[in-house]
Amino acid sequence: MRTSQRALNQLRPLSITTDPNSYAEGSALITIGGTKVLCTATVEKNTPKWLDSKNQGWLTAEYSMLPRATHTRIKREKALSGARSQEISRLIARSLRSCIDLKAIPGKQIFVDCDVLQADGGTRTAAITGGFVALALALNFIHQKGEISHIPLNFYIAAVSIGIDKEDILLDLDYQEDSRIAVDMNFVMNNRNAFIEIQGTAEKKDFSFEQLQKMSELAQSTSMELFEKQKSIIGDFFPLDKA
Repeated sequence: MRTSQRALNQLRPLSITTDPNSYAEGSALITIGGTKVLCTATVEKNTPKWLDSKNQGWLTAEYSMLPRATHTRIKREKALSGARSQEISRLIARSLRSCIDLKAIPGKQIFVDCDVLQADGGTRTAAITGGFVALALALNFIHQKGEISHIPLNFYIAAVSIGIDKEDILLDLDYQEDSRIAVDMNFVMNNRNAFIEIQGTAEKKDFSFEQLQKMSELAQSTSMELFEKQKSIIGDFFPLDKA
């Protein structure tokens, strides 16, 4: 039995609150178990210099933990510039860029900032899932203002963590589980049942192809749960069944 008394294939309680930041074009606060991530999407009328000759926009992301997001205080400089934060920032940006038609937002750059208010495992996957909602809200906002002709999203994006503890496959790891897990995996998927990115590490024990298949199948079924949650927020302007 897990420390949280959850079933092996059960997500922690999940909520997504929209517009926690009234200044950003799109924002969402995602809470899953004890993990809380504030995701904001900012739209600016500029693009990187290397895009000057191309008729398209851009999307980038930044991930960081607040100093007391964890059990002990993190120095702010370390939280902002550490290798882990940069690696996760790139993961979030790659994931979200996969779902947007950048040619439909020429001259615009979208910044998705994911700030961890409280960390209890699965912060990067929560940031991707919540970051997609913030992105969709921002695109709808500028569409309503007439700045773009349509909402240039191709599909939904969500992410989930899965691990192996002894022979058990565990969904949505909390901090205690993640700290002792033998195999740690992160799956990013779209609603076409396709994988965007898979990150996996055999930290204490190798894993078989059969176990990888089982984790992949669990990621696929769980992603549909996450898409339905996202749909309840953005489905009125970006239907899940038409993505």
